Amino acid sequence: MILIETTEDISEGFTELVRLDPTFARLSDLTPPLRRKPQGFATLLQAIVGQQVSTASAAAIWARVETAGLTTPNAVTEAGEDGLRSIGFSRPKIRYALALATSETDFDALDHLPDDAAIASLTALKGIGTWTAELYLLSAMGRPDILPAGDLALQEAARILYHLDQRPDERGLRQMAQRWSPWRAVAARYLWEFYRAEKQREGTL
Repeated sequence: MILIETTEDISEGFTELVRLDPTFARLSDLTPPLRRKPQGFATLLQAIVGQQVSTASAAAIWARVETAGLTTPNAVTEAGEDGLRSIGFSRPKIRYALALATSETDFDALDHLPDDAAIASLTALKGIGTWTAELYLLSAMGRPDILPAGDLALQEAARILYHLDQRPDERGLRQMAQRWSPWRAVAARYLWEFYRAEKQREGTL
């Protein structure tokens, strides 16, 4: 299986992406980051922390997680509800974190599963939805054909890029993304970078 391990892999994928959908040629001056993270418990826990909060809030809470050393299943289990609450976890996220810590998930085994099966394995865990599972496959596993279509930034970037009257919903973006396969993860990286650039541009107007 081809994985996205380096920025060169992104460049190779982008060349193919432009061939599949020439609209992406408009983004050729962008240089999206690799967005790779280590596989395992800590990265998935960080994804839980980032659910439904701002980037700044997620970063602040995660910094407290790291400072407290709560990046392993044993540490989270020992901290318990009180320990997680003290560093900013909401009640639902306390449940999700403890469920993940006691799940005994075999992260190495995910490497041998196709995308759909790996996503199904992760979404079977409490608090892990499709968006979180897809982000994990994209960032931690380097899977090349993953696009978290529920991501609002990706939806808005697609609206701007294709001059759409309305932002596509998750289903609509998945339909659009079919033409980008097998490089949907490269498309996601470029759309995220495009969204960031557009927001910066708006801020200077």
